[in-house]
Amino acid sequence: MMATEATVRDRSSVGAADGDGGAACAVAYGPSVLPLICLDVDGTLVGRAGAPSDALWASAEAARSRGQRLTLCTARLAAGPTRAWAERLDPQGWHVFHTGAARWNPATGEVRAEPIPDDAIAACADIAAARGWVLETYSWDDYVVDSDDPLAVDHAGLLALPFRRRPVTDLADPVVRVQFVVQRAEAEAAVAAAPPGTTASAATSPVMPGAAFVSVTVAGVSKAAGIAHVADDLGVPLSDVMMVGDGHNDLPAIDAVGWGVAMGNAEPEVIAAARLLVADVDDDGAAQAIDASATLGAPDADR
Repeated sequence: MMATEATVRDRSSVGAADGDGGAACAVAYGPSVLPLICLDVDGTLVGRAGAPSDALWASAEAARSRGQRLTLCTARLAAGPTRAWAERLDPQGWHVFHTGAARWNPATGEVRAEPIPDDAIAACADIAAARGWVLETYSWDDYVVDSDDPLAVDHAGLLALPFRRRPVTDLADPVVRVQFVVQRAEAEAAVAAAPPGTTASAATSPVMPGAAFVSVTVAGVSKAAGIAHVADDLGVPLSDVMMVGDGHNDLPAIDAVGWGVAMGNAEPEVIAAARLLVADVDDDGAAQAIDASATLGAPDADR
């Protein structure tokens, strides 16, 4: 499927239904394909069913057969089914977790992380206690929460990880992210509460529609920065990268790449910023985006 002028200018839907280690290496791909496809998880890869569809996996396999690389780009941690999805999406590729604060390569086991300072962690704990918010604390592949609030319990279920209260001292590796889990109406306040020297962004999930997940990382961390690192490792210009997303924390990445794609269920700001629009997550919009990437690198595709 080739992008048309109208598709790019008007953000009309593309196929939407009507009703190796750390060393940099050039990726080998055909002349018409986009070499790197990045995909958000909640609301993009995963909808109300709670897992990627068969259509998504078929499109991902076809993309890899064309020589394309696929990168999971999520605020989630590298654990449970999310980690398994990343490895299945591209067993040889880099994947971005914690909104860019950690990157993992399943082929080599290498992890590159950007820890958050101890004083910022303590400040977030004080803020959460004062506001009555759930606070989760994350290393690259583990997390703790010392609360039995229903939001904390439900989020463990969303992640398909066992719920149990644990102190932060249980974490074996450096903390890369803390997260306020709040009611959706409190998301803006939670973002604004992030302490100096940090960056905050909000995300939602179709599985917990009333909740917002506000990630706090060290300043400078973002999905856009994470993707830029992956693209640099592969020797791919950002102009030839696709990012597919739906939420506010996807906006910097959608703005940074050449082919920003909004899901049909995306926030209005994401749709406005995106170059292409595909179907809703539950109608396999992410699979449509992957399929479209097969021709968007062609010389006559609208750049």
